[in-house]
Amino acid sequence: MTSHEIDYRIYGEEMQYVEIELDPQEGVIAESGSFMMMDNGIKMETIFGDGSQKDTGFFGKILGAGKRILTGESLFMTAFYNDLTGKRNVSFASPYPGKIIPIDLTEYKGKFICQKDAFLCAAKGVSVGIEFSKKLGRGLFGGEGFIMQKLEGDGMAFVHAGGTMARKVLQPGEVLKVDTGCIIGFTQDVDYDIEFVGGIKNTVFGGEGLFFAKLQGPGIVYIQSLPFSRLAGRIVSSLPKGGNSKGEGSILGGLGDLLDGDNRF
Repeated sequence: MTSHEIDYRIYGEEMQYVEIELDPQEGVIAESGSFMMMDNGIKMETIFGDGSQKDTGFFGKILGAGKRILTGESLFMTAFYNDLTGKRNVSFASPYPGKIIPIDLTEYKGKFICQKDAFLCAAKGVSVGIEFSKKLGRGLFGGEGFIMQKLEGDGMAFVHAGGTMARKVLQPGEVLKVDTGCIIGFTQDVDYDIEFVGGIKNTVFGGEGLFFAKLQGPGIVYIQSLPFSRLAGRIVSSLPKGGNSKGEGSILGGLGDLLDGDNRF
């Protein structure tokens, strides 16, 4: 294997974290901000890109890191190494409620395509790149699905899903239509395109967007019930205007807030 062979364990139900067990000289890479905790003796190092390109030279590393900007990610990633004898653990947490999905790239012919913000961490040696769309419709109207990440290698990778996760196994020619934001990722054999919803009433009054993703098998697709964009949109729409509470849950509205006992905020 070119990637480090790591062991792991996932904890929690709604707010999960993954604990990676590192043998001596093993390492794991992670997105900035996903680190939770680690044992004493683990070395942390900030690197350009994913650190998988060892012989491309400085400019090659700059190019690989620069591609990450197109997906909205940082130029840098963080690598964690066990430099001592004995096993050491390092843990990474989900950024919002949902599930952590382990992806064994050897089971998917060495490649898995995922949403740009789904990647959490992976064994050292796994390449985290970008997957451009070759179809005009998908590029113009795909929303979150225009530029996706590709995970390549022969090691373990971990992606995050918001809410509840659904795993669909598509047979050859079988089609699944999905909200573009609800896609976590899929195997490389899945054909992915954008399709217009159609219909005047659906377009004007449907409230579900003008396009959805059309996924055609064969292959495996992972779907999330609560994309972060949808969660953030609901939070923003619920924020009180002018600094005043909506008074939810009380027929007295603002007057009820005066009686509820906690008005410090």
